[in-house]
Amino acid sequence: MKLIFGLGNPGFVYAHSRHNIGFLVVKDIAKRQKISFKKDKNTCSLLGKGQIDGKNVLLALPLTFMNISGVALAGLTKKYRVGLEDLLVVCDDLDLEFGRLKLRPDGSSGGHRGLQSAIEAVGSGEFARLRVGIGRPGHSADAKDYVLSPFNKKERTELKGILQRSGDCAESWITQGIAETMNVFNASHKQKGRTE
Repeated sequence: MKLIFGLGNPGFVYAHSRHNIGFLVVKDIAKRQKISFKKDKNTCSLLGKGQIDGKNVLLALPLTFMNISGVALAGLTKKYRVGLEDLLVVCDDLDLEFGRLKLRPDGSSGGHRGLQSAIEAVGSGEFARLRVGIGRPGHSADAKDYVLSPFNKKERTELKGILQRSGDCAESWITQGIAETMNVFNASHKQKGRTE
């Protein structure tokens, strides 16, 4: 059983903010795979169950706020007996240019509070994470305000393609494994990746 866990904040106010790109990626995967979400009892999350290329998959969106996302993740991994080797966390990254993808098999939080909460919840950083670049604001802008603000007009025109590539990357992680997927999708944000 594979678990793809998107990081974001629940609620309409944050729905289309840069910080919620993890949610948007997971929702996009669910839409194209025709997987519907339901509130999952005792895990503080919305959960979709389905298959991708014949493999059982859970798609999850925590109903906790970003900084305590680990509460939902801990509940899901325990309830569904998901090992760290079968976990992919999807999140935003200020240090990557807008639209660039970076898949890694493990690592630290890099200062991302949602990712830090996830690491603390499962007791390890030994799980895959897909970082989706949102870029940094200009010198005068506050990073907190920036990540919680909506995408600008130019970003919105590029968002569909970014979600497509991110979903392709997550699905490739399931079907092809992390090493091959990293080779394809970490190369360049201009690369479209697989669309089969």
